Amino acid sequence: MSRAHSGEVRIIGGQWKRTKLAVPDRPGLRPTPDRVRETLFNWLGQNLNGCHCLDAFAGTGALGLEAASRGADNVTLIESDAGLVKRLQDTCQKLSAAHVQVLRGDGVAAMKRMSPANQDLVFLDPPFHADLFDSALAAARALLRPQGKVYLEAPELWSDERLRPSGLVVLKQLKAGAVFAHLLTIVP
Repeated sequence: MSRAHSGEVRIIGGQWKRTKLAVPDRPGLRPTPDRVRETLFNWLGQNLNGCHCLDAFAGTGALGLEAASRGADNVTLIESDAGLVKRLQDTCQKLSAAHVQVLRGDGVAAMKRMSPANQDLVFLDPPFHADLFDSALAAARALLRPQGKVYLEAPELWSDERLRPSGLVVLKQLKAGAVFAHLLTIVP
């Protein structure tokens, strides 16, 4: 389902709490709602000190910047839209977020080029209309350290059976409106 948004979202915790992030009108841009991000970071814990995080389809940067705000040591934001990349770079400069790297490119292709087993947390919120879920999950799984986690946002519920080919299982999940949020980990 493609829809356009305009307005803003806010970082909800950490050092940049209440910082506004612009949400420009872009087809398919759906920033993760505050309530879902709040639940996600309750699941993960409020302090992400020492974590290496990747937001593979960054959009507004809400997920990755939320992790950086909560102490993640290193955050990489990947976004294909040049205008959104510029906004992310400007936001990081404004926040003096030296530990956040913004890259322009395709999220799946970029993950496939990264060193394996170097991420603690990978955020996957690809465009719902694109057929990227399976390839994104497989690429994210290769990046995870042994106790790593993947956050998946999708238009439908993903079961352990459906996730099996990716080598991931569900830890927690919720439905918020038309969105399903999943916290995944490596199959034990």
